[in-house]
Amino acid sequence: MASIIDDLKMQYKFGGMAQRLVYWNIACFIVSLVFFYQFKFGVFDFPNWIALSSEPLVFIIKPWTLLTYSFFHDGFGHIFFNMLVLNFSSSLFLTFFNQKQLLGLYVLSAIFAGIAFVLGYYLLNLSASIVGASGAIMAILVAATTYSPLMNVRLLLIGNVKLWHITLVILVIDLMQIRLDNSGGHIAHLAGAFFGFIFIKLLESGTDLSKIVSTIIDFFVNLFSNSPSTPFKKVHKNYKKPIVKPVSKIVTKDKTQQQIDEILDKISRSGYDCLTKEEKEFLFKAGK
Repeated sequence: MASIIDDLKMQYKFGGMAQRLVYWNIACFIVSLVFFYQFKFGVFDFPNWIALSSEPLVFIIKPWTLLTYSFFHDGFGHIFFNMLVLNFSSSLFLTFFNQKQLLGLYVLSAIFAGIAFVLGYYLLNLSASIVGASGAIMAILVAATTYSPLMNVRLLLIGNVKLWHITLVILVIDLMQIRLDNSGGHIAHLAGAFFGFIFIKLLESGTDLSKIVSTIIDFFVNLFSNSPSTPFKKVHKNYKKPIVKPVSKIVTKDKTQQQIDEILDKISRSGYDCLTKEEKEFLFKAGK
């Protein structure tokens, strides 16, 4: 049991943003099972400070629900399918872009899809609330498709297909069901897909929207950081001081960092599970 927990910790620490997004969603689902699941009726009853309500007054008073709704799900099937597609689409996205851009796209597309849901239901004179990461996941999938539509994807029992074929089928299904059950969810899906397309087009023209999220996160990290100076200032000071450490220690540190970098590159190419037992133990010790 301890080794499983250690593996989960290592996957979270070194697995990258895609892995963390999956973990965050699963953690929120476990919390919702404990606090919001009505076992008597077999349904979830999310409070309006988590779920995104289409009621303007509720939405205005609780604007943070534009983000919280995208980390909660109302059933095992809901979260299972969403996490499968999130893992798939994130892997494709990270083939071309970095971790910060993935997080920025997830957050911004969730907010955009949430606003589209609220406006859509307001115009349709409907009232409901939604949870789920589908809008943000669709944005990631469409973003990867927009950038590389002809990428070959191998599907079980089907074989090789183009990425745009998969995305098109999913979008058509959403369009066909938009007037049926869960209209709000389908509106959020399509809004997320549209945002993913715009995100890539702006990125290709030199505008990286994910920097909005990165800047906000960096601001709060620096605000609560114990160190008043930046790493660059520390390095600058170290060069001015005489070297007092033995050369052998510096070499050892360089070799250790090189081995860490090699293992992280291996994880980025093939995933955490491809590591040997020795490599996992080395990362675990290095991460302490």
